[in-house]
Amino acid sequence: MTQPGKVFLIGAGPGAPDLMTLRALHMLEAADVVVYDRLVSADIIAFAPSDAKMVPVGKSPQCHPVTQDRINAILLDEARAGRIVARLKGGDPLIFGRGSEEAAYLADHGISTEYAPGITAAQGASCVTGVPLTHRGLATGVQYVTGHRQADTVLDLDWKRLANPDTTLVVYMGVANIGQIAIGLMTEGLSESTPVMAVAQATTPDETRLVSRLDRIAHDIRDAEMSAPVLFIIGRVVSLYAELPVADITANLPPLRAISANA
Repeated sequence: MTQPGKVFLIGAGPGAPDLMTLRALHMLEAADVVVYDRLVSADIIAFAPSDAKMVPVGKSPQCHPVTQDRINAILLDEARAGRIVARLKGGDPLIFGRGSEEAAYLADHGISTEYAPGITAAQGASCVTGVPLTHRGLATGVQYVTGHRQADTVLDLDWKRLANPDTTLVVYMGVANIGQIAIGLMTEGLSESTPVMAVAQATTPDETRLVSRLDRIAHDIRDAEMSAPVLFIIGRVVSLYAELPVADITANLPPLRAISANA
């Protein structure tokens, strides 16, 4: 009887390949099978073994060609066949990444999992724009929320809790509902002049940025036609932003392969 394999739940980070952790890289290099999401870049996928089986399972808004149930079944089948499976996700698998759901499903079927945390998009956007998520005198904390609900159901966020001027609010997957989000926050007292930054494809060569304010962000983001994924940073910390070229976060770094080989 074939001994079951295992599944690595790997956070690929926000986009730039050098923002992967060494643990993530080692896990990916050990994989027999790589099950990867749409937002994982080709540069990161290239670190998979050349003989690994590659299984794309990407989703986009209102387009889910591979359902979550099917993804779960793929992971289970490959692990039961004795293979090392890398489940490669953008960002961090435990921040709006369904990593815990997949781990629970696999555990229920006797398959072990290990995690490699990833730099989440909020941290990536913060590091390349220079907008901190917390800052003394401006934000004492940060809240992460998703601006999208399964099957496009109504957002049922706790607007009162989120409309806190002393914290930074980061909205993932919120392009379609940013107008509703802005209204919800302003209704609970957050100032209409609160600055907002939208960052599309953060940390990649295609990154774009937009600075607006809460009462205008829905209009401005519609006119900008930014390409997904788009992250919104809402709060006084955005006032620290100075318009600069997109940071070259790979400058003066050795090739990632060399780092891996000597780690």
